[in-house]
Amino acid sequence: MELVELEVRELLSEYEYPGDDIPIVRVSALKALEGDEAWTASVLELMAAVDAGIPEPPRDIEKPFLMPIEDVFTITGSGHGRDRPGGAGDREGW
Repeated sequence: MELVELEVRELLSEYEYPGDDIPIVRVSALKALEGDEAWTASVLELMAAVDAGIPEPPRDIEKPFLMPIEDVFTITGSGHGRDRPGGAGDREGW
């Protein structure tokens, strides 16, 4: 396993990531799901490393939630009026 960790660190460094500073946590999700306590603890250790290493992005919760819609599908004969301007839906920018 030490050889795999060394190769992963070298590969990270090759792609200009801080390979020597990034924590590497050995995990077996299968063993954790099977109930092995040691591997379950390693999953928690992994998530703690993720939480410590990846900052939570700032979110503006004062503004309304906007979700982009890429495709609009119309179901002919549905009769609910939400798929056209002036329909019963409450959407911004329609």
